Amino acid sequence: MSKTIYLDYQATTPLAPEAREAMEPFLDEKFGNPHSPHKMGREAAAAVDVARDQIMDCLGAKNGNLYFTSGATEAANWAIKGTMAKAPKERNRIVTIATEHACVLDTAEYCEKNGYELTVIGVSGEGLVDTMTMGEAMGDDVALVAAMLVNNEIGVINHIDQIGEMARKSGALMFCDAVQGFGREEVPVDHCDMIAISAHKVHGPKGIGALWCADGVKPAPLLHGGGQEGGLRSGTLSPALCAGFGAAAKLMADNRFDDEAHVEKLWAIAVDKFGDHWDINGSDCARYPGNLNLRLEGLDAGRLISETREVAFSAGSACASGSGRTSHVLKALGLSKKQSQSSIRLGFGRYTTEDELSEALDKIIENAEHQLPERKVEGDEEHIEDEIQLEDDA
Repeated sequence: MSKTIYLDYQATTPLAPEAREAMEPFLDEKFGNPHSPHKMGREAAAAVDVARDQIMDCLGAKNGNLYFTSGATEAANWAIKGTMAKAPKERNRIVTIATEHACVLDTAEYCEKNGYELTVIGVSGEGLVDTMTMGEAMGDDVALVAAMLVNNEIGVINHIDQIGEMARKSGALMFCDAVQGFGREEVPVDHCDMIAISAHKVHGPKGIGALWCADGVKPAPLLHGGGQEGGLRSGTLSPALCAGFGAAAKLMADNRFDDEAHVEKLWAIAVDKFGDHWDINGSDCARYPGNLNLRLEGLDAGRLISETREVAFSAGSACASGSGRTSHVLKALGLSKKQSQSSIRLGFGRYTTEDELSEALDKIIENAEHQLPERKVEGDEEHIEDEIQLEDDA
């Protein structure tokens, strides 16, 4: 392998050439502040407006407002904290799911520490939330329900339409983290009040995301200042980042069916390569096929990643890996710490070729199998020692 083969699409995606091209003018001669009244400012503002429309189209939103943020983490913090700050006193509870992204769970826990109530719903061994259990958690004290569309670690897809309907019936707002599903899966916009998305997960630039809010939904500001985004979000926008995000979103919309067919081919290749010796974490059907999280009993995933330097893949979310946390998602599935440490996550997409994937998987499997004889020998030695000890005791 002459270059690293990238299989970590859930962490970030390669920048689309079209997104780079859209950004370049605003990094050079068109560097104006989009909030300035002069010609350069108006040109920059026009680019921001075009990008906003492109993203709304990709999202499938016919109404509502899209507010640019620094990323999905800010969008989630804003949606949750901003909603609770404006919630009536009698509605002081958040309902969410145990497998949500850390930016949702940590923000919800922050709110709990500041006097709000929090209900976290568990999931099945397949990683799916039971809608009946979710319905039972609803009540007239709930202000916000937060549920992600596609899980970033195991790729399973939740029934956001059903959860959103339950939230509406209880009088709560529905917030959806659609980061991993945006442009890939149908986002049930009509069943949501707020949706978080991110550019760098759809072949756009890092450092920009957005919060879509339905008509009439205005969470309290998280950032205070000039109120550049609809009077709700302060900070000078980057026309370059906005343009890159917009171009990437348009490309996702235009290429959706081609991307989907390509990813399904890659999934089939990967599942065939790994065979029956590896177990898929999470549902093997109710999921986005560009995410393959699987485990091999006895495997040291950290060692495998270290030894397979020619391939970029992970043992879980990049956020959790950076913090040293074990996967709360795999734990929620009922996996032990040892099983979690024997799990790897592979993510692939538009720019992954079939040959690259096959080559990378061969190397991963080869290095994984190198570990197993050693562990088998160690197990046999332990078994022999136990037998000897039993004979001595006799």
